[in-house]
Amino acid sequence: MKFKILSLLSAALLIILLNGCNSTRTRTYTYKLYIPVYQSFDEFRNGVKVTSPIELQNPGKIYIFGNYLFICESGKGVHIINNGNPTKPVPVSFIEIPGNGDIAVRNGILYADSYIDLVAIDISDPLNPKVIKRINDLFPNPLDLDGAYVDNERGVLISFIVKDTTVTYTYDYYNDPLTVDGWSNFGGKDYSGGSAEPSSRGSSDGKGGSMARFTTYANFLYIVDRSNLQTVDISIPENPRPWNKVNIGWNIETIFPYKDKLFIGSQTGMFIYNASTPWNPSYLCQFSHSRGCDPVIAEGNYAYVTLRTGTRCVGNLNELDILNINDITNPVLLISYPMQEPAGEGIDGTTLFICDGKAGLKVFDVKDPMNIQLLNWQSDIQAYDIIPLGRIAILIGKDGLFQYDYSDPKNLVLLSKIPVKT
Repeated sequence: MKFKILSLLSAALLIILLNGCNSTRTRTYTYKLYIPVYQSFDEFRNGVKVTSPIELQNPGKIYIFGNYLFICESGKGVHIINNGNPTKPVPVSFIEIPGNGDIAVRNGILYADSYIDLVAIDISDPLNPKVIKRINDLFPNPLDLDGAYVDNERGVLISFIVKDTTVTYTYDYYNDPLTVDGWSNFGGKDYSGGSAEPSSRGSSDGKGGSMARFTTYANFLYIVDRSNLQTVDISIPENPRPWNKVNIGWNIETIFPYKDKLFIGSQTGMFIYNASTPWNPSYLCQFSHSRGCDPVIAEGNYAYVTLRTGTRCVGNLNELDILNINDITNPVLLISYPMQEPAGEGIDGTTLFICDGKAGLKVFDVKDPMNIQLLNWQSDIQAYDIIPLGRIAILIGKDGLFQYDYSDPKNLVLLSKIPVKT
């Protein structure tokens, strides 16, 4: 009897020991799956079309040509607005342009980026714009769309669908707790055949804001992509022809024409190019500053540079820098003024407009650069860019389009507003 009991206990103990030796384990892991969304080359190259006016949703760059105002709907196209009466702007039409962020106009021809292409559109009849030419692959990458890039087979990566995904797998606890069948693919971020995580003036011309990448001078259209200054011959406006491309550096952002000079802003400094020979703009100088987003404008003997931190703008400076450019080959920093998050700016004589982000629109008298005076502060708007036109200032921001009479800069008069759709 004792022998049977011992045998049974031994068998039970053996089962327990054998089970304890089982080294197979399971593990559950939850991660975010980024599924890339592409727009094919054919789709966006055949995607330009005219619709009836739509509401502002995510306004970006602005441009004035004659009595017409153009507002870029970031990534989607361009609003055309009849601004013959600034107190009652009338939306006319909307041009759908996939991947658009910037425009310029010469003799009734609108030039716009469409991801990596340049498109020329005849807007002589604003109710019936027509594409007359497209230059494919002019830009190495989309100009301003964060995270967008070109896949030679699939088209342009425009967004990601993000899904929470859970996987359960088995592994050998005693040998390699992180080695399982297929783990190397998972660890290498194989997103089901997808991609890695997202990275981050003249009578015939119009006028853009300080945040622009497009500008015109003489018979040429100048465009800055992220590293180059591109020159396009528009002597025949309806037939733009790429002329040359000059590498400037990295993180180029804006271009501003003043007389026969081109002031180019980057995240690390200001570049000045001489356009007195318009078909061959030549390097004059560079002014380096701490890292930050950098639009630049000029008037008289001074250049005005704003620095800000932001989504793509590393660094910790938010300020206005005033430079003496009396010697155009040797800009000298005179003074810096702290700001909140300055972006676009505009100048009319000695009246300087600063779009200070959430802090609103600030207007200064800069007659004495070493002691500028605050004339007006509209703190209830989020300002992005502004175009002063002698008496009327056109401002764009997160809240919409605003037009002010600044005949007396101390007493801005709101003429009209086109709000953003809420």
